[in-house]
Amino acid sequence: MTDPTPPSGLRGAVDLSALVNRPQQQQEGARADSGDAVVFETDDAAFGSALELSRTVPVVVVLAASWSEQSTSLVETLERLVRARSGRIVLAVADADRSPQLVQAFQAQAIPTVVAVVAGQPVPLFAGVQPDDVIDQVLDQLLALGAQHGVAGTVGGDAAPEGEAGEPAEAPLPPLHQEAYDAIERGDFAAAASAYRTAIAQDPRDALAVAGLAQANLLARLQGKTLDTIRNAAAAAPEDLQAQLDVADLDLSGGHVDDAFDRLLTLFPKLDADGRKLVRERLVELFEVVGTEDPRVIAARRRLTNLLY
Repeated sequence: MTDPTPPSGLRGAVDLSALVNRPQQQQEGARADSGDAVVFETDDAAFGSALELSRTVPVVVVLAASWSEQSTSLVETLERLVRARSGRIVLAVADADRSPQLVQAFQAQAIPTVVAVVAGQPVPLFAGVQPDDVIDQVLDQLLALGAQHGVAGTVGGDAAPEGEAGEPAEAPLPPLHQEAYDAIERGDFAAAASAYRTAIAQDPRDALAVAGLAQANLLARLQGKTLDTIRNAAAAAPEDLQAQLDVADLDLSGGHVDDAFDRLLTLFPKLDADGRKLVRERLVELFEVVGTEDPRVIAARRRLTNLLY
């Protein structure tokens, strides 16, 4: 049994863009068959609609298989616990055998695997069967994460009537987080970074603001640059530090996390003190974007430490 990963922030480490641009009739197919807004089937072709839905409510995705008894048991448990949350979270069930792109995108190493998508960004959860109380806690944390990023709506007709006991359907973001979120929505990444810096100054332990600042900085660095321009510049000038930093940003934003880290760590020993300082600072920022508990970050951090000492 794999220990569940508490949702701690939105991840930019997995590129789901290839699953978005699908013909509309294919995207809607899996959900339309069931007529269920809270629990539905999905696959590679239909996942674009689940991504879009993740901007309204957190979407839990279970990669399962009909031949797996663990899958059957876990799907039943997830369905029960998701429905108990009255439309504030939804469950998308994907047959792993019919969804190879989803399996690859979410880097699933076992079946069943459970991930989430919040505002179009993946959040790793756990693999294998887990106790009900553990899943309950993970789902509660996921709802809190969604609220912090403005994803706190409801779907379907199962929402709790007004005045009934229970958590509110929507919780506001802290003012500075909301300011940053709004700035990102309008493409003003400098303003978003400024709001996150202020939040960190007020509370240095605000881990979500630290991760948000790293993501805003990454988006700002890539703004206005094209893939071809970045890659051509790096290929033409392999010793140009800024060109290599740019292509590392591009790799990480496209989900090629190991490539981004390896590029900078391979370059590190060849640099002078100022160059090493710049690469170390960039790596630390990219670690925040991916998530500091991610195994790839842990491995890269260990490699960086060995290079430093």
